[in-house]
Parts: sequence; structure tokens; C-alpha cells
Amino acid sequence: MDYVNLGGTGLRVSRLALGTMMFGAWGNQDHDACVDMIHAALDAGVNFIDTADVYAFGETEEILGRALKGRRDSVVLATKFGEHMNHDDPLTRGASRRWIVRAVEDSLRRLGTDHIDLYQLHRPDPGTDLDETLGALTDLIRAGKVRAIGSSAFTAEQITAGQWMAERRGRERFTVEQLAYSALARHAEAGTLPVCQRYDLGVMVYSPLNGGWLTGKYRAGTKAPADSRAVRNAEHFDHAQEAVRDRKYALVEEIAALADESGHTMIELAIGFVLAHPAVSSAIIGPRTMEQLTGQLGAAGVRLGPDVMDRLDALVAPGTDVNPADAPYAPPALTDPSLRRRDHARALGEG
Repeated sequence: MDYVNLGGTGLRVSRLALGTMMFGAWGNQDHDACVDMIHAALDAGVNFIDTADVYAFGETEEILGRALKGRRDSVVLATKFGEHMNHDDPLTRGASRRWIVRAVEDSLRRLGTDHIDLYQLHRPDPGTDLDETLGALTDLIRAGKVRAIGSSAFTAEQITAGQWMAERRGRERFTVEQLAYSALARHAEAGTLPVCQRYDLGVMVYSPLNGGWLTGKYRAGTKAPADSRAVRNAEHFDHAQEAVRDRKYALVEEIAALADESGHTMIELAIGFVLAHPAVSSAIIGPRTMEQLTGQLGAAGVRLGPDVMDRLDALVAPGTDVNPADAPYAPPALTDPSLRRRDHARALGEG
């Protein structure tokens, strides 16, 4: 396993990070099996683990806390906050000081630790002043409860605004960005990844396998496994949209052929692709079973040649996505018409 600096944090992390979203009710409900996978990843040299409070609404953090007993000091532990933890209570989400102070204590308790190495805002919160968020996170760092802070799914503009605000107002700054990136979803190359390089941010990549498409298990004319995401959440993972699905089927055949020619598995090719970008620190693998974990661990040391990278560029143009919806964050003004249309009555008054 290779290790690199996580941006400017000084933390040395494995090139593969263990993602835990599939541990618990959202995936593998066998806690013992999940613990075994965590231990297997650590034994293979993975020292970087990513989770979130919202994964199975706290259950995943509890599983991880159990697995790390006696091994906590050898792990860079990252968790996230901000997503809705209780949909019956509007106060259990977001990036306000009020929620951050409560959320971090809940995560610390579930994880069975006295500090979090990397605490990340799961998604931008347009309803909260970013200075409010950075102020609360700064206090957590100074209290020793958090070592570093980061963002997830921020746009290039949001990353830049956060860096500027931290500098101007004396706050701790975000030092890590977690973003979606794969050979089929390359929007980050156009702006976010270059901005991360400019500010020396560590970069964690999630969905390097594009929701399972780049494993090779989804092929035209082949029925998807009953327990797969293609069946459980077809709309989200591009199996319900015929045009996008058929385009990905065609690309998967091309990529599978390229993998064979280059002597790699599709998984190795997919993970090797994201790790080749100079801004990327670690690729997050998110297994649900031990077999999936084993199949992904071997990709850490893959080095793709320029000819392979050129072929991938020819299949999906740099900076573009096969499905535009693969960009994980849409600013509210794009999804709420009232935010981009002048109020009619007010417009009449101003006329």
C-alpha cells in the first residue's frame, strides 16, 4: 500500500480509503461481517477510513467504533455531518453552530473516540452563513475534538469562497475536499480539482466505480443482481433512464476491452484512472461484501500508461459527464424557480 500526504494536513494516508456507507442497514446488516471487512482493510495497509453520521443514521459509526477498539491510533478517521438525521425534526441537519456542536458529540460517542481526525461538511448548506460554520469548526479544532476540517461536493467557487473567508476572518480553513470522480463522471476536472491543487487541499474521491458501472457487473443483455444498486435504487444509479443507461452500457464494453488489453481488471482500471490525477490523494472504496473488498484492494498500486489514459479521454471527454446528473450538488437557484425569477408583484412596483 502506498501512502501520500493528505494535502497540507501533514497526515500520511493510504491511496485507498475504506468507505463504510454499505455497513449497516443501508447495505450489509451483519455487523460481524462488517467488522471483519474493516479489520481486513487495516491488515492490508489501509489507514484511512471514511464514514458519516447519516450512514444508516448512526449505525455505521457504531459498527466502526466497535471495529476500531484497540486500533484507533493507527487510523486516520474521517466522518461527516450536515445531512438530515431525523426527518421529523428540522433542527437535526445543516451547518449551523447549534447542530455542529451536537452532531460532533454524537459522532464521538458512536465512534468510541475522543477526537475525529477529519470532520467534513457533507454537502453545502446554503441556509447557513459559511462563517458561522467555520467559526464552530474552528472552536472544535481548538478544543481538540477535531484535528482537521473539510468539505464535500463543493463547487470550485464555494471552495474559493471558503478559503477567502477563513483567511479574512481568522478561521481554520477547509483542508480537504471529498468529491465524485470517475472515468464516466469527470466534471471535477474542469474546475474543482484545479482549485484544490491551488489551495493544496487533500482530495478524497468517492464513487470511483461510478455506482458499480465500472466493475463490469452491469452489461447490456445481462440481468442485474437482485441485491445490486441497479435494482434497489435504479433511478439514482442510471438504470431507469434509457438513454443514459444505453450509453453507459456501450462505454462499459469499450472500457472492458481496454482493461483486457492493458492487463487489468475493470476495477483496477477505474481506480487507477482517478489515482492518476495529481490532485487526488485517496480513492474511497465502498465494499458491501468481503469479496468486493478483496477485488478492490489490489487496485492501490496500479499505474496506467499514457496510451491507456488517452484511450479513456477519447471515450469520455475530460471535464464532462456521461450523465449531467452525476454532478452531486445543484445550487438551489437551479432547482427552485422562485430563486431565479423576480417576484411579479415586486416587479410591478419597481416598474
